[in-house]
Amino acid sequence: MSYVISIDQGTTSTRSILFDHKINAINSSQIEFKQYFPKSGWVEHNPEDLWNTTVSTFKDVLKKSNLTPNMVAAIGITNQRETTVVWDPKTGECPTKAIVWQDRRTSDFCKRLKNQSLEEMIKNKTGLILDPYFSSTKLNWILSNIPDGFNKAKNGDLIFGTVDSYLIWKLTGGRSHVTDATNASRTMLFNIKDYKWDEEICDLMNIPIKMLPKVLDSADFFGEVDKDIFGSSIPILGVAGDQQAATIGQACFNPGMIKSTYGTGCFSLLNTGSDFVKSNNNMLTTIAYRINNKTTYALEGSIFIAGAVIQWLRDEMKFFKSAEKSGIMAEEADHNQRLYFVPAFTGLGAPYWQPDVRGAIFGLNRNTGQNEIIKAALESVSYQSLDLINAMLLDFKKSSDDLVLRVDGGMSASNWTMQNLSDIIQAPVDRPKFLETTALGAAWLAGFKSGVYPKMTDFSEQWNLDVRFNPKIKKSKANDLYKGWKKAVSSVF
Repeated sequence: MSYVISIDQGTTSTRSILFDHKINAINSSQIEFKQYFPKSGWVEHNPEDLWNTTVSTFKDVLKKSNLTPNMVAAIGITNQRETTVVWDPKTGECPTKAIVWQDRRTSDFCKRLKNQSLEEMIKNKTGLILDPYFSSTKLNWILSNIPDGFNKAKNGDLIFGTVDSYLIWKLTGGRSHVTDATNASRTMLFNIKDYKWDEEICDLMNIPIKMLPKVLDSADFFGEVDKDIFGSSIPILGVAGDQQAATIGQACFNPGMIKSTYGTGCFSLLNTGSDFVKSNNNMLTTIAYRINNKTTYALEGSIFIAGAVIQWLRDEMKFFKSAEKSGIMAEEADHNQRLYFVPAFTGLGAPYWQPDVRGAIFGLNRNTGQNEIIKAALESVSYQSLDLINAMLLDFKKSSDDLVLRVDGGMSASNWTMQNLSDIIQAPVDRPKFLETTALGAAWLAGFKSGVYPKMTDFSEQWNLDVRFNPKIKKSKANDLYKGWKKAVSSVF
């Protein structure tokens, strides 16, 4: 029997999940690692933590399953996107910590570029807005803060990669400096129309193209794992950024299909097929996947704070000990109180893109308690989701009449939250039986390339619905609630 292992390198933990020849998840291993917050708005990882947890979880899932490495046909990798790693190709050592996608330290640099009227040029080429979220300004910051950093990069003494690229380089013993199309599309250095690193933008950021990885399809040969690491030379055959991998795992292969992943943040992608759809509503245009030299595009909206608001209520406010209790407490809230919680802890993402605004709660009174605040926090995820969906549908020129939203991620396990989501967006919300769609997408890419897994159409037919949540409130009430949200959001600007 042939197996595939999916390495899911996330923002707070690394997992390895073992899939059998029928794409069933058999076993998994997960290890959390430390986050670093050296200054307000700064978020960092130690790249060695990413590497060590990758190796440890991979070995552990094999041990749990009583398998030897030579029984693994292929490896798929999915990863936190935009997070920026720089290392010495001779030693593999990183001169700085990795700058995480959530990090906002380059806000002023982005503002200077906007003041030079460069945002439209960048958006036309990369599909992205000028924001600290993406890799290019992070990379510029690293090179600016390493002694002689720019010269070292020009001389080939420093190379760059997103997390997938760094892990592949390490796994292959430094033989493969590559990435895939989805991760490249998140750097704000890659021209997603011409499918190449963009010289004009690289020059603008003072980044030598020679330090950037080669860009491959999402299902491609990325190299073989050095046999000294696991004891066998396993091919790496599938790579995709986490949200694109989830889109694949949700089988959103047809234009117009939408998925939303609810984890630390929320990320919604709408498949636009072979069309590069430029957003007029502050969405991102990105590569959904590239298979057999054919690029499929997507519109994407990003919410910075989704599940993170529940973590805050648990860890900082001590409202509950287990996140699972949040839905129960929300159900017990006084539904006559209309609170709005704007969770702008690190600014607001799409469609507002306001990095400097901060959070607020509106509608408090003497009877407001923990339950009401928790309910408002969960509702904020639904309201922000509708912000994204409305913008994407406008860009794609599609009505919401036949909208069905496929959901995944940790928060999607909450029935209360998913029902509220359906009520607010006034559309069915479909939750699949297997929620680890990110790992599933990476596994399918690798298994498809190796010949173990079926083609796209057959894989789509294997998607299994667990629960469909249908709206339980009238559209007029949903519209009224949403108006209150828009008023609350406008108040924090």
